[in-house]
Amino acid sequence: MTNDKKWLDRQAKVTLERLMPRLEVHFGDILATPGWEAYTDRVEKHFPQLFAALHELYGHQYDFFYHIESIFTTATQAWIDRSDELKALDASRAADLKWFQSQRMVGAMCYVDLFSGDLKNMLERIPYLTELGVTYLHLMPLFRTPEGDDDGGYAISSYREIDPMVGTMEDMNKLAYELRRHGISLCLDFVFNHTADDHDWAIRARQKDPQFQDYYRMYPDREMPDRFEKTINPVFPDEHPGCFTYRNGMRKWVWTTFHNYQWDLNYENPAVFNAMAGEMLFLANIGVEILRLDAVAFTWKKEGTSCENLPQAHTLIKAFNALTNIVAPAMLFKSEAIVHPDEVMKYIHADECQLSYNPQLMALLWSTLATRDVSLLRHSMERRFQIPDDCAWVNYVRCHDDIGWTFSDEDMEHLGLTPQGHRKFLNEFYTGQFEGTFARGMPFQLNPKTGDMRVSGTTASLCGLELGLTSENETEIELAIRRILLLYGVITTIGGVPIIYLGDELGMLNDYSFEEDAETVGDTRWVHRPAFDWEVAEHRQELETVQGRVYSGILRLLQIRQQNLAFTRADTEIIDTTNPHVFGYFRHHNDQSVLVLANFSEASQVIPAKRLRTLGLRKTVTDIVNGRIIVAAEQLMLEPYQFVILLASV
Repeated sequence: MTNDKKWLDRQAKVTLERLMPRLEVHFGDILATPGWEAYTDRVEKHFPQLFAALHELYGHQYDFFYHIESIFTTATQAWIDRSDELKALDASRAADLKWFQSQRMVGAMCYVDLFSGDLKNMLERIPYLTELGVTYLHLMPLFRTPEGDDDGGYAISSYREIDPMVGTMEDMNKLAYELRRHGISLCLDFVFNHTADDHDWAIRARQKDPQFQDYYRMYPDREMPDRFEKTINPVFPDEHPGCFTYRNGMRKWVWTTFHNYQWDLNYENPAVFNAMAGEMLFLANIGVEILRLDAVAFTWKKEGTSCENLPQAHTLIKAFNALTNIVAPAMLFKSEAIVHPDEVMKYIHADECQLSYNPQLMALLWSTLATRDVSLLRHSMERRFQIPDDCAWVNYVRCHDDIGWTFSDEDMEHLGLTPQGHRKFLNEFYTGQFEGTFARGMPFQLNPKTGDMRVSGTTASLCGLELGLTSENETEIELAIRRILLLYGVITTIGGVPIIYLGDELGMLNDYSFEEDAETVGDTRWVHRPAFDWEVAEHRQELETVQGRVYSGILRLLQIRQQNLAFTRADTEIIDTTNPHVFGYFRHHNDQSVLVLANFSEASQVIPAKRLRTLGLRKTVTDIVNGRIIVAAEQLMLEPYQFVILLASV
């Protein structure tokens, strides 16, 4: 079977010529509607990509063309169902394909129940978001899930039903509309590697329906599971040692990469792709503009491999991407691949994911804060920060999940660091075991045999604010606030979309009450998922309070970002400041250039005048963070944890 591009293009053309008349018969007069010509133009443009991806995955199957027709029918029905308002948004975004790279993009993320209680109350919180300048809101999973364990919402019982505790799909539609009216793009999760074991497909599989058993990977004995597990690394070894769970009722072993109630879908079955395409396009039609693709690395399985980051996983995303380009081009994909940085980069392309989390930057910022040495951060960013210019990073200080040290072993070894030893130091530092640490975090998924773990904790507690407040030490409080603003300063300016975990802007601390709840005890990630404190938020403008100081500092950073073109669609140039404690980079856009400097030490640091001049700062420049004039002929003194943005003309 050939994968020659010319041959594939010819086959795509022939296939499309066969499909279009069938569509006209199937849908009839509906197709004589405004916008049909624009739709068919997109079909002509993107069908070859869709065909090539599906041919790679399923071309060997005898009924391949039947599945192509089924998938194309699903796509066309979704376009017909799409509202005129969203079709207008499609046209608008087509005129500005890099809209998400604007300096005005500022992200926020939250759990609806913890932030506003429910979707209706979220409408009342939109003014708070607009005050922060938020233009991108990621709502953590809010679909219907099983009672009890649900992996924080990532075990999906239905992609078309909202958790009754937070509202209805009608509420979701209304919220998406209101967010658009206020210039805020809605981001939701697409958990497409697995479903919950009480999803309708899983229920029918448990009832021994062979059609739906083929939706999952199930085996009657241990022969195939044992063969797969020879080369697979278990994700949650403390829960089950491999990646299979035995289900008594069916007498079969079910593939469960994560928890035993999350059944992995079988994408070798094209009917699964079609079914999930329908769910994806349904989300696009309720107004989702950014779809976070969950667990992208695990979606394809092949014996003899780790079953992570396989080429077919990329092909699968390309096929989904082509469908959205045809039906709902206003929607972007964001990848969630918490893997080696080189593997993360492979998902970042216009034909896969236009946006990607930057777990490497997140982990390196925390590493640098602990070591006070920027060498590893600078070395890694010089080599691994650049991505295609039609894509963008989503930069974050922390999220709903734990912090893992997902940076490159090769980068550490290049600088003479021992990867295992450095990670051990960071784990001890951020869980309070290292003498003199300021951090107050908790271990997550501790492996007693190897000592491996990840870290849980809010930004404020990990930055020392909890220590400062409990010890009533004003110096520690001030240093903690500076650390918070330093981290947010970097993610706001380095390039990409900054995203705030809501509550960080108020300096919210760890919430240890999770240990008293039967549903959350044992999962330390709940320590950094506190309910949003609206009583504290009411006093966010009071600069004499700790919360007011944090809020005003982060708000100032976001406003600087939105008001300066150096942070839009600009190049990032990582530099050597010659000071091991100071991280630096230029942002360039047309006639505006800024030099960003971040002191990762609790001691004052100096950048010599000679270095400033060699960086091109030959005149006076303005520090637009702190509002002062800097003379390049003089050395620059940075206070402890100071963050500066020096504005100069090029």
